[in-house]
Amino acid sequence: MKVLVIGSGAREHAIVRALGSDSEVDAVIVAPGNPGMDAIALCEALPGGVLDGDGIVELATRHAVDLVVIGPEAPLVAGVADVVRAAGLPVFGPSAAAAQLEGSKSFAKDVMAAADVPTAMARVCHTLDEVGAALDALGAPHVVKDDGLAAGKGVVVTDDRDEALAHARACLAKEGGVVVVEEFLDGPEVSLFCLCDGSTVIPLAPAQDFKRVGDGDQGPNTGGMGAYSPLDWAPASLVDELVTRVAEPTVEEMARRGTPFSGVLYVGAAVTSRGPRVIEFNARFGDPETQVVLARLRTPLGGLLRAAATGELDGFGTLAWSDQHAVTVVVASHNYPGTPRTGDPVTGIEEATDVPTAYVLHAGTGRADDGTLVSAGGRVLSVVALGDSLSQARERVYDAVGQIELEGSHHRTDIALAAEREELHVG
Repeated sequence: MKVLVIGSGAREHAIVRALGSDSEVDAVIVAPGNPGMDAIALCEALPGGVLDGDGIVELATRHAVDLVVIGPEAPLVAGVADVVRAAGLPVFGPSAAAAQLEGSKSFAKDVMAAADVPTAMARVCHTLDEVGAALDALGAPHVVKDDGLAAGKGVVVTDDRDEALAHARACLAKEGGVVVVEEFLDGPEVSLFCLCDGSTVIPLAPAQDFKRVGDGDQGPNTGGMGAYSPLDWAPASLVDELVTRVAEPTVEEMARRGTPFSGVLYVGAAVTSRGPRVIEFNARFGDPETQVVLARLRTPLGGLLRAAATGELDGFGTLAWSDQHAVTVVVASHNYPGTPRTGDPVTGIEEATDVPTAYVLHAGTGRADDGTLVSAGGRVLSVVALGDSLSQARERVYDAVGQIELEGSHHRTDIALAAEREELHVG
């Protein structure tokens, strides 16, 4: 089987790497890819970008691929999967209508209400006065979300009412701006990817990610600064509960509406004293959680994604997982998550992979005119390592991160630290 992967980040690099280890996959093409993926797959340019459905169809047809996997959220919300499906090609990723579960937080709240999914109380606001009233009604800490796509940076959680209003004002200033104000959910967070084919749901292993830029969950939200899996602190029943109370009712509701969901339903939940509550849905693999979840997956990925794309998940069987712990740490550019500085040389990757079990996934990298590897985005690399214990995985990943040299770069030093210290508790 030949697979075409769309995207250029560390999430796509993790997918490409997993597909490359699947004996059923003969070739992996990635568009546009990045220098890291170029070493293990055929990278093809996309002159029209990842939103160009016709260009993706042309590329898939030219290479006679058997499956198209769309990584990022923007092409999914824009309807690229619809264009590919209309051309008769199997595609892993939801339709534009189904991707609204991520594209519009107010739409997701409406679906959750109809499906009786446990989630935070929320108000959808179109004016600043409505935001102010919602902040007062729901109380602090204030949770203010941009209704649309914001690359993981559209949420502000603060005790400062003025800061909450300022974020809402910026969101409302956008064309068609809408804001969702929610109650704050206590308890540790969990990320669960659920593979769906429109009716059947198969969960992957849960992970936890770290959104704030700084240690101790300080600073602004980012696209994600690290993650780990498994979650030894989580209740044994958590995955089953999220599948039966959240994912399956949501998939059933989407099918009832005539917009079946096929692809990955990402469930971001808080494990509160009242049980799990949904924070958000995404319509694709999350980054950086994908890096640690796929590091532990032993079931071949190609057949799994094809079964989801072709409506054949029913009866797929139990997935196989490594007992090892996986940790990933993101190395980010100077000034990320603001306007990142790019063009700085990146070195030390080979030295990083000398650390046992460690490897490096490229995200925001490029090549200078002389072929030098340079930074080309905010999140530059995801460094991954496995260990027989969480402590060993953390030690290895930070040893590997220490080999990376990128001027002005920064990373969190506390990824999975609270879990290692057994400081996370529910209830």
